[in-house]
Amino acid sequence: MAIKANNKVITQKKNLWYYIKKDYFIYLLMIPGLLYYLIFHYLPMIGVVIAFKDYNPYQGLSGIFTAPWVGLKYFSQFIKSVNFWRLIRNTFMISFAGLIFGFPAPIILALLINEIVHKRFKKLVQTISYLPHFLSTVIVCGIIRNILSTDGGFVNLIIKALGGEPIYFLGESRYFVAIMTISGIWQHVGWNSIIYLAAITNINPELYESAHVDGANTFQKMWHITIPGIFPIISIMLILRVGELLTVGYEKVLLLYSPLIYETADVISTYVYREGLIGLKYSYTTAINTFVSIVSLVLILTSNYAAKKMGQEGIW
Repeated sequence: MAIKANNKVITQKKNLWYYIKKDYFIYLLMIPGLLYYLIFHYLPMIGVVIAFKDYNPYQGLSGIFTAPWVGLKYFSQFIKSVNFWRLIRNTFMISFAGLIFGFPAPIILALLINEIVHKRFKKLVQTISYLPHFLSTVIVCGIIRNILSTDGGFVNLIIKALGGEPIYFLGESRYFVAIMTISGIWQHVGWNSIIYLAAITNINPELYESAHVDGANTFQKMWHITIPGIFPIISIMLILRVGELLTVGYEKVLLLYSPLIYETADVISTYVYREGLIGLKYSYTTAINTFVSIVSLVLILTSNYAAKKMGQEGIW
């Protein structure tokens, strides 16, 4: 707020309480979201301390503070275990395949949807592409099992029609990474394209008009205007995706894998599920998750630094 005194403009600074009273309703709307993150994301971080303790689940909450310290015992145990390199390799391979093939997919879809002129058809394409994202993991895995089934599965029916023999895709380890990657693209490509479509709408339309006057075709407009216009968003999303290279959700893997394909299907999250919730090794599995979090942090910091060095947008 500015007032005049003796022909001079004096600016009065307003404190935080002023803005809270002014926009109190907006701050009230923030409370449920803040409580969610506080209760389910920040408070549970207290439990990270058991990665450095010999915690017994029968000790309850008090055991988090009273259990004896063991230092880096469980970190060392995991790194020296026979499963360490297999879990790292499998997790990285699934995540890396998703990065190479899954990351560009929503960008390409957004570019294609943006070129659709007919509004109703455009909305129809968007709706159809979004729908798989809202299916539960159980339903998605059920669809995958039915499609790949050796008994009447769509894929094997095609193989039979072409003169081949049915393949038990979920029983052979060499197919698992491809199944996870393709199904992941199908499930999330539409939803992930939303952020790129939103970024495209912020591009100045006059750039396209100027390019049209200069004789540029659709592909040239896309390559020289649309992609550079959304590149800052692409850079940020890529940095976040790189940080997830050692993170694969256990639900989908758990519903699709079996001991037959542990060689390529067993990942860190499923190993933590078996050892932690079934084997009750809480301290050991907490140490594993802490290790993964540290590696993910290093990956994000490194990729963000590299992006900034190359003159691109970073997270900060």
